[in-house]
Amino acid sequence: MTQPITGAILAGGGRRGLAGWERALLPIGGEKMVERQIRIMRQLCREIIVVTDTPRPFLDLLESSVRLITDYFADCGSLGGMHAALGLARYPQVWVVGSGMPLISSEAARRLAAVRKPSGGSAVPLLGHRPVPLHGVYDKEAAETAGRLLAEGETGLERFLGCIRWQAVVADGWTAEAGIGDFACVVRTGEEAERACRRIFSENHESDCATGGCRHVPQK
Repeated sequence: MTQPITGAILAGGGRRGLAGWERALLPIGGEKMVERQIRIMRQLCREIIVVTDTPRPFLDLLESSVRLITDYFADCGSLGGMHAALGLARYPQVWVVGSGMPLISSEAARRLAAVRKPSGGSAVPLLGHRPVPLHGVYDKEAAETAGRLLAEGETGLERFLGCIRWQAVVADGWTAEAGIGDFACVVRTGEEAERACRRIFSENHESDCATGGCRHVPQK
């Protein structure tokens, strides 16, 4: 039986280059970034968590079914958020993404979850021979390792990966698939956000045309 999955969005800071916007609240593709991520995560996840040290902007935005939690280890970057998500997740495997990732893929996460070993461990995609920690599917038990590292002052995800059991999954070919695409795309500037918006519009437009609903073809 497939284990249920918790989806976790690490909605930390990251305003530089985005005109004061929190990346999670950036309008993109007609909705807030975090709303888009939650919508995609619902395709796979039984539970969704948003981790943030500034919960107030999210209170009126998120549905009551989305759990809003804060870091136990404050100001410790992605590993601090990951520790909180893994520690408080209700389910044994946790799909973790960053707040500035507008093109996350539930299909990519499903494939990662499918290759996790029955005995546990985590699965992290490789792109260009490099791990992409913030789209991995993690064993909830890795929270203990994250907590130990944070208590020792270690905050790097590379060090974290070096201390847990995880399986590398080569994913370079996935990015060319229509149902997955550039799932590891990270928005850091306004220009990158604009490019992501154009990509989302293009994908939606192609989908409409494929189903006969394209409204942008001139009619004779």
